[in-house]
Amino acid sequence: MVLLAAVEASSKLEGAIRSLVEQGSQLGFTIIKALIVFLVGRLVINLLNKLVRKILSKRDIDPSVKTFVGSLVNVSLTILLIISVVGALGVQTTSFAALLASAGVAVGMALSGNLSNFAGGLIILLFKPYKVGDYIEAQGVGGTVKEVQMFHTVLGTPDNKIIYIPNGSLSSGVVTNFSNQTTRRVDWTFGVEYGSDYEKVKQVIESVLAKDSRVLSEPAAPFIALTALADSSVNVVVRVWVNSSDYWGVYFDINKNIYATFNEVGIGFPFPQLTVHQAKD
Repeated sequence: MVLLAAVEASSKLEGAIRSLVEQGSQLGFTIIKALIVFLVGRLVINLLNKLVRKILSKRDIDPSVKTFVGSLVNVSLTILLIISVVGALGVQTTSFAALLASAGVAVGMALSGNLSNFAGGLIILLFKPYKVGDYIEAQGVGGTVKEVQMFHTVLGTPDNKIIYIPNGSLSSGVVTNFSNQTTRRVDWTFGVEYGSDYEKVKQVIESVLAKDSRVLSEPAAPFIALTALADSSVNVVVRVWVNSSDYWGVYFDINKNIYATFNEVGIGFPFPQLTVHQAKD
């Protein structure tokens, strides 16, 4: 009886080991199959993304539309790949879809922000408040638009930082576009000492502006006026129009030339002063 029980136990153990081996090999095959589907899928997605970018680059399409469509294609293909990998793991895609449907409220709440950003991206492409290459300020930051992606707009800052701003906030918030117009107005306020001859100051400024060919006469000629009698200075406001691409060059160069010319002709720059009157005993 003992020998029979031992044989029977050995047979059950052998059957259990055989079952574990079969299930392990089947699971390993399933994992390998899913891994192959993932790797092949990623390869196909990369090829299709390159093909889409190549096709779009040959079309006369706004760069903002190109980056948005490229991002949309990549996300869509990635979702299809995830579904394919889940199917390769043995999960029925219908059951997977039913699971997502049953969790629709939670998924909807989790994706509500991204859906808003997606809709914002469509609004940006439709109404074009900015495009790739424009310099904008929004949400407290500024930079040149590098890409309009599916959910974000990518900015490059002058100090070489990359900023991602959600499209939803850009489509519903305030955006300042510095590149939309071909011309911009440059403003300065120069302070001179009390007692300075205003007409002389004005003539000197006019001569400095006249030497800079980047200063335009349209849409308006340069404007110079005495704007304020401040505590320690007489302030003169200067406004000129330039091409948008010349804005910062004109701004800095005129500052330098005004400083040098004022020193040459004897026009003094003010500094804070405090006059103290002492009462006599």
